Amino acid sequence: MDFYTIATVLIVLSAIFGFINVKFLSLPNTIGLMLITIVFTMLILLLSYINPTLYDHEREFIGKIDFKTVLLDMMLSFMLFAGALHTNFQQLKIQRKPILAFATLGTLISTFLVGLFVFLGLKVINLDTDFIYCLLFGALISPTDPIAVLGILKKVGAPKKLETKIVGESLFNDGVGVVIFVAIFSIASKGMEHFSLVHTGLEFLQEVGGGLALGAALGYLTYILLKAIDDYDTEVIITIAAVMGGTLIAQKLHISAPLAMVTAGLIVGNDTVRQNSMSETTEMYVDKFWELVDVLLNTLLFVMIGMELLVLTFEKEYFLAGILAIPALLFARYLSLLLPIKFYAKKLDFIKNTNLIMTWGGLRGGISIALALSLTHEMHRDLFLVMTYTVVVFSIIGQGLTVGKLIKKLT
Repeated sequence: MDFYTIATVLIVLSAIFGFINVKFLSLPNTIGLMLITIVFTMLILLLSYINPTLYDHEREFIGKIDFKTVLLDMMLSFMLFAGALHTNFQQLKIQRKPILAFATLGTLISTFLVGLFVFLGLKVINLDTDFIYCLLFGALISPTDPIAVLGILKKVGAPKKLETKIVGESLFNDGVGVVIFVAIFSIASKGMEHFSLVHTGLEFLQEVGGGLALGAALGYLTYILLKAIDDYDTEVIITIAAVMGGTLIAQKLHISAPLAMVTAGLIVGNDTVRQNSMSETTEMYVDKFWELVDVLLNTLLFVMIGMELLVLTFEKEYFLAGILAIPALLFARYLSLLLPIKFYAKKLDFIKNTNLIMTWGGLRGGISIALALSLTHEMHRDLFLVMTYTVVVFSIIGQGLTVGKLIKKLT
């Protein structure tokens, strides 16, 4: 099955499911699409007991999609650039210190706490695994998803200070989380005898620092090019080139493409840069183009997440482990945010109950599933994939549907 056929099937399904959601359910786009796709997939599973033809075709179709490569190497850069482009830069600048603390220190703490809680929890249900593999799960499940939460926060009218913290953290902790995951993956693959704290620390700095530096350079270069001309068609193409070319450079230099795209998007989307480099017409076309890209890729992503149900190994112990992981993850997230919030709360006049709202509003999404799919069988891939899927579905549907009410009640 060629790429065009796969893309066509996904877009057709996305259009049908999107129509059903808008016409009959009126749920936030990400939640509605995932819910409809899961119901569709479950119906196919039930029909397979009567006639397995459709089930076999869909399973074969999903098997042809390299979810990890499609998301991490292709879609993620576009989605993060689009998300950063429409983020309030001034608020982000004000809140930069706690946001960076959440994205770095918070992600690290969450990784180790989740790993510890899961390690102990799996022992309780007789699913013993090595601690290093539980840490891998902690690393892949700790990053929050800006794509999943951004639309929901805008729809419920969350306070700008709060929205900036949640979205800003999510934009940056994707890149940090991937770097942490890769470092732990390397230890799990090669063994502790090959682990060097200094080498790992330097790699981390290279990935993170290099990503931020590349993003700043790309953003500035894009600004210079946009300022030099006034032709909206070409200027839209320049922004596309910045994302695609920047991602390729980051991959070749072994630095964080997600962090580079977030940084570049924030610079290009800055109000001062917009006013100095874009006409009103160009600004409108750039915004509308990247909004469309964001919606399209989000739609495809959450349809694919729903369809990934077919690749799971149906063991009741695995689903039980996933259910147990949900409170463990929420508790770990609450603890990981506690120190930065306590430190910065008075200085920056935080919204009351910020920790509770950020804990519940920290949704998980496609990045976690993509990283879980990259695990090897020796790392208990089937177990952690089911656990990840369970957490993500609960996060998107359960937390996503209730976070708005929680914000209104607690603020």
